[in-house]
Amino acid sequence: MTAILEISYLVAMLSFIIGLKYLSSPGKAKHGNILAGAGMTFAVIITLISSFYNQTVSINLILILLAIIAGTLVGKRMSDKVEMTAMPQLVSFFNAMGGGCAMLLGIIEANQSGSDSSVAALSLLWSGLIIGAASFSGSIIAYLKLAGKQKDKRTRAIMYISRALIVSFIVIPILYVFNLVGLGIVPITLILATLALVYGVLFVLPIGGADMPVVISLLNSLTGVATALAGILYQNNIMIAGGIFVGAAGILLTLLMCKAMNRSIFAVIGGKFNGSGASSGEEEEIEIKPTTIGETATKLAFAQKVAIIPGYGLAVAQAQHLCSQLQALLEEKDTEVHYIIHPVAGRMPGHMNVLLAEADVHYDKLKEMDQVNDEMGEYDVAIIIGANDVVNPAAESDENSPIYGMPIIKAYNSREVVVIKRGMSKGYAGVENKLFGYDNCQLLFADAKIALSGLINELKVL
Repeated sequence: MTAILEISYLVAMLSFIIGLKYLSSPGKAKHGNILAGAGMTFAVIITLISSFYNQTVSINLILILLAIIAGTLVGKRMSDKVEMTAMPQLVSFFNAMGGGCAMLLGIIEANQSGSDSSVAALSLLWSGLIIGAASFSGSIIAYLKLAGKQKDKRTRAIMYISRALIVSFIVIPILYVFNLVGLGIVPITLILATLALVYGVLFVLPIGGADMPVVISLLNSLTGVATALAGILYQNNIMIAGGIFVGAAGILLTLLMCKAMNRSIFAVIGGKFNGSGASSGEEEEIEIKPTTIGETATKLAFAQKVAIIPGYGLAVAQAQHLCSQLQALLEEKDTEVHYIIHPVAGRMPGHMNVLLAEADVHYDKLKEMDQVNDEMGEYDVAIIIGANDVVNPAAESDENSPIYGMPIIKAYNSREVVVIKRGMSKGYAGVENKLFGYDNCQLLFADAKIALSGLINELKVL
């Protein structure tokens, strides 16, 4: 049975690898998800069969089976009900569950280990426990922030305490290994778990909205690392492989997000963020130029090249399907249409890509920021729908701005810019958008759904 189990794990790992490969292609991403999910399901089923085969049925095995069934039903229900706007919260919640499992596995293993455990075994145990606990509490805070239930808190004390906790994760195990503390392995493990839970909270508390994509990606990576360490501890190849895949993919995405947000990965780990929601000094009076649906439709009707820049507001309005209809209508008039996507548009990496894919927007129509920034002057009209911080020129011109240095889509270089907004509220970073005062920028005050419906109707007449 052991040979069958190992072969089954190999098949599951291959499904993970192929699934990840498919995720690199938008056309195959759905199939990649299904394939990787099927591989994990196969691995779980084979593990259960092996457990029932090798020993008599115990209450623990029955509880595990019931937990898997309950988790499957609850997960299916949650996936059916979740709105696209709440997807970042769901990801954070699921990530918290993974981190919590790694923490509990560490505590259970410590309870079963003797005082004669090797340094290598203790290092694996405590590393997985600390990372899992920090991921758990940090992901819960991220969930609350994304849901608007937790405000940002920034003080130097938080930063210093966070760094002191990181030092304690190194010092406490060393003190135990050299018999410099009179505590057993279980009390030390519980102390480390508690400190890690506190660190996770303090790590995410100072982080503002504009930085959340970086945090979500990093926490996801940490959960993968914790799973891999637990797999090494339990000598479970499928946990090792799955954790490595998640951890490696997550850290690569984190580095890309850090680059997109102009953040240092070391500053992220140390809890030092530029922050969001702060004012960039005295705010200047911006003279805005409102426009109407009719005027905007006329501009689009005579445009040869149009850029659509989506943001979180598009997701909130659930207007992606209307956006796709507008694109089709413009293309019927021989207008070239591109969607310009910022790496951190929305509230998690890839949020806008998934949103537009749901509306059957072909991936060829999506252009990354770096691809087109030097060519933005070629667009006759740039329509900004629900985006704010990712097009804010303050990131380039205002050194006091919290988003200064963040690469942005240079929409201001387009011949004409139309921003669809419901009102003059600031973006997720809490910063005034200086683009609104540019001579070539006009604001169309309306809900994205209403505005796009009106533009479609007007264009049909024109």
